[in-house]
Amino acid sequence: MPQRRILVTAALPYANGDIHIGHLVEYIQTDIWVRFQKLRGHECRFFCADDTHGTAIMIRARQEGRSEEALIADVREKHIADFTGFNIEFDNYGSTNSEQNRKVCHQIWSSLREAGLVHEKEVTQLFDVQENTFLADRFVKGTCPKCKATDQYGDNCDKCGSTYTPADLIDPVSTLSNTTPELRTASHLFVRIEDLHGFLDEWTQSGDHLQSEVANYLKGHFLGDPLRDWDISRPAPYFGFEIPDSPGNYWYVWFDAPIGYIASTLEWCENNNEDFDKWWKNPETEVHHFIGKDITYFHTLFWPAMLKTSGFNLPEKVHIHGFLTINGGFKMSKSKGTFVKAATYLNHLDPACLRYYYASKLGPRLDDLDLNLDEFVQKVNSDLVGKVVNLASRSAKFVAQTGLSSAYPDDGGLFEYGASRSEAIATAYENCDYNGAMREILALADRANKYVEDQKPWELRKDEDRQQELQDICTIALNLFRQIVVYLTPVLPRLSGQTGELLNDPITSWDQAQTPLTGTSVSKFQHMFKRIEEKQVDAMTEEAKEDAVAAESEAAASQWNDSGEALEAEPMSEECTIDDFVKVDLRVARIVEANSVPEANKLLQLTLSLGGDERRNVFAGIKAAYEPEELIGRLVICCANLKPRKMRFGTSEGMVLASGPGGKDVFLLSPDEGAVPGQRVH
Repeated sequence: MPQRRILVTAALPYANGDIHIGHLVEYIQTDIWVRFQKLRGHECRFFCADDTHGTAIMIRARQEGRSEEALIADVREKHIADFTGFNIEFDNYGSTNSEQNRKVCHQIWSSLREAGLVHEKEVTQLFDVQENTFLADRFVKGTCPKCKATDQYGDNCDKCGSTYTPADLIDPVSTLSNTTPELRTASHLFVRIEDLHGFLDEWTQSGDHLQSEVANYLKGHFLGDPLRDWDISRPAPYFGFEIPDSPGNYWYVWFDAPIGYIASTLEWCENNNEDFDKWWKNPETEVHHFIGKDITYFHTLFWPAMLKTSGFNLPEKVHIHGFLTINGGFKMSKSKGTFVKAATYLNHLDPACLRYYYASKLGPRLDDLDLNLDEFVQKVNSDLVGKVVNLASRSAKFVAQTGLSSAYPDDGGLFEYGASRSEAIATAYENCDYNGAMREILALADRANKYVEDQKPWELRKDEDRQQELQDICTIALNLFRQIVVYLTPVLPRLSGQTGELLNDPITSWDQAQTPLTGTSVSKFQHMFKRIEEKQVDAMTEEAKEDAVAAESEAAASQWNDSGEALEAEPMSEECTIDDFVKVDLRVARIVEANSVPEANKLLQLTLSLGGDERRNVFAGIKAAYEPEELIGRLVICCANLKPRKMRFGTSEGMVLASGPGGKDVFLLSPDEGAVPGQRVH
């Protein structure tokens, strides 16, 4: 079999949150495929990175009072820990905020400029007034303008598949502040991919680059009409790379995120003295992307257009998967405890269980994968414990002293049959039909278990005259077990390592399933897999509920982005008693007259009505913040029993309450609608 050179990527996780079990569908799927290719002897490399730029990172860093760099460094450590916990191995895990990514962004941008694909125009975009930022698509939700589905993001509808701009949404709301954004206009840079329409039509509709349903979707929804220009920039403030020939504008996160695939490869090449062009500019290298169906548009139209224009390898295939649902098609739920973070899962369950369950469900199409928690328990216990590991646990201990037979015994063709299924299983893996591969492998396990049940080695061990027969039976059982584990190695790398230790022969090649192992020692059997108890799953979902409550509490505390500067500038006064407080008579008052005091730089003269004929003359230091005429008729809060103070302009008979440090930053306190002059403030 000729060796292939394969470059594999998974979508970059956003550096604004934790990895959860929904994300893990993709990373486990990709890791299985990469491990399979490596086991087959191919030169395969797996690259990924944190997606670190954009508005959400900027806002979160601001809320947490730290730099964006500090935030993304912290999240990166957590992401790597989660992936490591699930035995997901990258050849390089980079960051889109790296110098390698900046370098490649500049190269691709120059190519787009030279090709005449970039132009500038004014854009009216939703702006979050509270957060002082323009809103990217993912930070706006509303009602789809096409099918009227609610709670849809600002770029496309997950119900009808329509694409649109955030401004097209009905009743849009900013997900950053939960406020209604307003429309503002700014200059943006666009890439005109319509010039590459012919190329994209050919690339998407020919060969095996996309699943058939994806190719048909693109043909029916996009390629039948002129392709819209791609908005590639965002104005300041924005956390990202500033565009070198357009100061004050930054590359939109969706421009530099996929470029992170190339940048992560470049970083690996620099660290390992590898030829970068061999991986991204050599037609003999296959590029395979694994993504979810929600980002199909970017990876099958914009991304190939960028690669084509800049001379990089085009994807050999974009493997697209569906979403994770829970317990019969429902979305992950925080309140039900089914929105489970990777770290929460690892606190309670073996990662191999989820890797196997996902593999048993994943097929080559875009169907959603349903995690039924009851089935999860039953399937793992039945398949992995009851059928696979059971083969070793019931036979290894009987040959711990003798080792395997020196010649492979007659097994009635069981091993030979298992070897003959190698290419069928390999083809299933190659096509991402893991469900089909698992069915084939478990069928081999069923045949092997029947053999062990029929031979009953636990009874033979009692007969001194049949010890050679016992050794032969256990040799067969352990070889069938090892053959099955070779096929399961991409899914269960830890079990593969344990099997190598048990039989003193590490599993390093797919071809090891073709030749039985003989004459080797057998180590003392160590526990390989524990049954899942329902209480473990219950504990996991309970912790997930607690995580959700804690996250909501934290979000509520940080939603308003309140700084501590004001409190630091004016620290709290000494503690007072309720008796001290009630001495201060605070009343609602209406300003019925307001005049400037010519002789004073800061003062306005206010006449306050407390209702009826009760009036107060008050001098207030609010001249820099308010014009007298705008105050007439306004309700305020005043201290009505403050001892009168004689001033050279007259006598001040109270005080209006305000906050702020002074000057123009003064803010009068006003009661809610319904309050009337004379009411006491309690």
